[in-house]
Amino acid sequence: MFGTGSPEPIGFAASAKIDPDAAARAGHPHILVVDHDSAFRGLLSAYLTQNELRVTTVGNGAAMRALLGKQVIDLVVLALKLGAESGLDLARQLRDESPVPIVMLSALSDEADRIMALELGADDYLTNPFSPRELLARVRAILRRRRLDVRQQRVAGLRAYRFGGWELNLNTRTLLAPHGERAVLSNGEFSLLVALLGTNGRTLSRAQLLELSRLHGDEVYDRAVDTLIMRVRRKLGEDSANARCVLTMRGAGYRFGLPVESVY
Repeated sequence: MFGTGSPEPIGFAASAKIDPDAAARAGHPHILVVDHDSAFRGLLSAYLTQNELRVTTVGNGAAMRALLGKQVIDLVVLALKLGAESGLDLARQLRDESPVPIVMLSALSDEADRIMALELGADDYLTNPFSPRELLARVRAILRRRRLDVRQQRVAGLRAYRFGGWELNLNTRTLLAPHGERAVLSNGEFSLLVALLGTNGRTLSRAQLLELSRLHGDEVYDRAVDTLIMRVRRKLGEDSANARCVLTMRGAGYRFGLPVESVY
């Protein structure tokens, strides 16, 4: 069983250790754990990481808000009690600002707390102590439902694109490399990359790229599309000879060559 001060969770020792950088490169979902107990956060992070999830942990609401302002999170595991803070208040704030899924954790089994958490927008609720396998199963089920909602276009508020271990955060307009480095994009580079990522692999002519990019900034007016393509490729660590992401379709234009995941 899993809980604050609980013994090692079932299956914890037998699982192979997974490098967080490798998890990011593989495009594993990014889970944020918010709990005031650092030992519990460590156990939970280790278990989820060993099961193909990328995990970041924080101890309070201020750290949670700061992280959400900089990184793209697929699901938040949120404790009901955070010292002087209320997890219910944080859940309410989260739901007002974002569609990110929430799993609430509590040492209390009071029905009123469970009902309140779910009414505030939490997607699930678990009472401590709990089986880590059950938490993992519930997290995976919520992520599967979210992917289905995205495919069926039932989710609003696009937050990021992921491709080949890279992540483009649309809120902060930053490009996160597979090893964690952040690339700074100009307005034109960002606009061009967004246009390519949003086309589901379709080829766009230079005129189409110019028109789509104009919706996002003025820099493209003064830059040739080919020059912007070259600069975007450099940010992605490639050039025209070894391009995997931005492909040249001779006589037609450009298209994005890797599978792209939309994150809402």
